[in-house]
Amino acid sequence: MRVKLLYLILLGFIACTSQRQSSVSAIDGYNYQIKKVITVGNGVVVSAHPLASIAGLEMLKKGGNAVDAAIATQWALAVVFPMAGNIGGGGFAVARLKNSETVALDYRETAPAGARRDMYLDKNDNPIVEKSLDGHLACGVPGTVAGLFASLKYAKLPMSTIIQPAIDLAEKGFVITESEASSLNGTKKGFEKNNTILPVFVKANLWKAGDTLVQKDLAQTLKRIQKKGQAGFYEGETADLIVKEMQRGNGLISKEDLKNYKAKWREPLTFDYRGFRVVGMPMPSSGGLLLNQMLKMIEPFDVGKMGFQTPASVHLMTEVERRAYADRAKYMGDADFYNVPVETLSSDAYLRQRMKDYKPGVAGNSKQTVEGVIPGYESEETTHLSVIDKEGNAVAVTTTLNGGYGSKTVVGGAGFLLNNEMDDFSVKPGAPNMFGAVGGKANAIVPGKRMLSSMTPTIVLKENKPFLVVGTLVALPFPLLFFKLL
Repeated sequence: MRVKLLYLILLGFIACTSQRQSSVSAIDGYNYQIKKVITVGNGVVVSAHPLASIAGLEMLKKGGNAVDAAIATQWALAVVFPMAGNIGGGGFAVARLKNSETVALDYRETAPAGARRDMYLDKNDNPIVEKSLDGHLACGVPGTVAGLFASLKYAKLPMSTIIQPAIDLAEKGFVITESEASSLNGTKKGFEKNNTILPVFVKANLWKAGDTLVQKDLAQTLKRIQKKGQAGFYEGETADLIVKEMQRGNGLISKEDLKNYKAKWREPLTFDYRGFRVVGMPMPSSGGLLLNQMLKMIEPFDVGKMGFQTPASVHLMTEVERRAYADRAKYMGDADFYNVPVETLSSDAYLRQRMKDYKPGVAGNSKQTVEGVIPGYESEETTHLSVIDKEGNAVAVTTTLNGGYGSKTVVGGAGFLLNNEMDDFSVKPGAPNMFGAVGGKANAIVPGKRMLSSMTPTIVLKENKPFLVVGTLVALPFPLLFFKLL
């Protein structure tokens, strides 16, 4: 197998080879390289930071498969890419295994039991934006750790081995780049405002390129997980620290919320497009269905003839996204709580009807473009990694804290950032979230419910073999990481 690594990324670090070996670990946080285009023969790990990719690569070298590598990469991203990598957030994973089985894993955050529909509205029913974005009240119940342990079902190595590179990076530290220093400095006021105990991300003097970021508290948290498994996060000392942090900042997450969290296996959303088979994530990710809708809406057009980023192609894409996101606002939410009409929304007949009023060269209007009509229907900052191994196992994972550094709240004594995913609910029908996505009743806040997402981990098959492993936030300007099998 020959793999050519291609990329389109806004904030990009890609690596899948290490230059230094040791008897303990190949992870060297002080000497690493950024590689953007490579050709390899036995597998590849693509992520937003070279050290995280090296952590994944180490699992392949130890005899693990693509799932082992994906888990290790996620653990490491929680250390070296705190803006989006996490153990205090959540995500989605799509995999196509060597036996041709496709699976989807949902470890999206959930609303705490104490959450309520109107919790972010003032007395006049207007959204109080900062409450769903910053600080303790913005946090949903984290799902990442549960997701990584659920993934072990398809892995080969023990978690104690898979998590070790992340522990090493947290305990020994790693050198940060100029971009990372700038990011931490730019968030300093947010950290100071939203933390009851000042985190290591705040430095008296400003961060600069070449500084070392050491995270001792996070290392101890990871060691508890290494020793006690999933219970090392959702119960015991770590859970106590999370709850104490919530109490200090008037947050809602309780011990019961943590103990009751479950990652869920879902049926992947699959469809055909121009001879390819696309495997995506189902609800509560709207990404798979949106991708289905948009690709099917452009399928009748000769997009190749239009050219890349020409007025004609940009106009077509804009109108397609306008229609898909109008449907998202009306019909999409956590399918465990809301009846999402997936079959109708993805049907050829429905999508042809959606494009009936499309006129090349004539711009539409989002205020006038509403959801499609379904007969008889009753209303009721993020990172990606892609992995493939020599056996043909392919994994696409998108994971997030929502905004950059999430709620900017670090659990005191535990060293990890918490998400601000509650903003991804519809705090009020018609009110946009931080990314401008509008929602309605389908995505209203309900205790235990998972907020709607646009994360889109995707695997594209050609002749029933992995061809593309890709991920992004559909229609939003966030990093896209992928590789193409040649």
